[in-house]
Amino acid sequence: MSERPADVGSGLVIVDKPSGWTSHDVVARVRRLAGTRKVGHAGTLDPMATGVLVLGVNRATRLLGHVAGADKEYLATIALGATTVTDDAEGETTGEQDASAVTIDQIREAMHPLTGAIEQVPSAVSAIKVDGRRSYARVRAGEEVRLKARPVVVEVFEPQDFRPGIRAELDVRVVCSSGTYVRALARDLGEALGIGGHLTRLRRTRVGGFDLTVARTLDELAASFDLLPLAEAARRALPAVELSEEDARAVRNGRALPHLSLSDAGPVAVFAPTGEFLALYESVGVGARPVAVFV
Repeated sequence: MSERPADVGSGLVIVDKPSGWTSHDVVARVRRLAGTRKVGHAGTLDPMATGVLVLGVNRATRLLGHVAGADKEYLATIALGATTVTDDAEGETTGEQDASAVTIDQIREAMHPLTGAIEQVPSAVSAIKVDGRRSYARVRAGEEVRLKARPVVVEVFEPQDFRPGIRAELDVRVVCSSGTYVRALARDLGEALGIGGHLTRLRRTRVGGFDLTVARTLDELAASFDLLPLAEAARRALPAVELSEEDARAVRNGRALPHLSLSDAGPVAVFAPTGEFLALYESVGVGARPVAVFV
């Protein structure tokens, strides 16, 4: 049976990524389903992780950079009492401690400094480049890698359920900025408690305006492949501005709009009076200029 439809058009696909798949694996499968090479994703998920992965098809790939910078939400499980080389269950154990004396009050207290605007050291096994090579490649080659701290915002880091024991388990909810490593939060929480910790489960429940309610599994997409249309995707991803017909004509010609005042710092999606999605515009001095025109 063919996985190649005649013409799927342009739009976003919100995939509920299965465990064990890389983000590249998902892109490759969606390329076959969509019948086009022009498919990209807005931010990776580790193979162990599941949940929301935003993909763009054809012209919608131009939206992905703006989606990738949106805040993210996760549900995760942290094992307290052991550290690993990868800060998650995929890596070799590097140390063990008895976690049976830890209380939920101590956990909440240790979470507090890890919440808000913080400086976070990413996990060494990550795609960050160090002198031209991926950090994970250096670690796998036996090198000791310590990455530089970088600013992130952890809006929410809260316990959901706690199962005490020698190897305690903690379910958490995390809402954070793009670039935050939940694995690193697990590592740092365990370190703050003096017993070590690592991530054992991670499910991304939201990327910006896209959550699990609009996500579909790969099997569902194989049975019936459709896209979130470009206009709807743009409205979910970015602030929307409705234009007059006169301004819409200017946008179709790629012209700046000197009288359009935008209150949002980043790009906004602009629409014709008919509801047609036209372009992304951003503030520039007085007025606004096009970032990407879609018509």
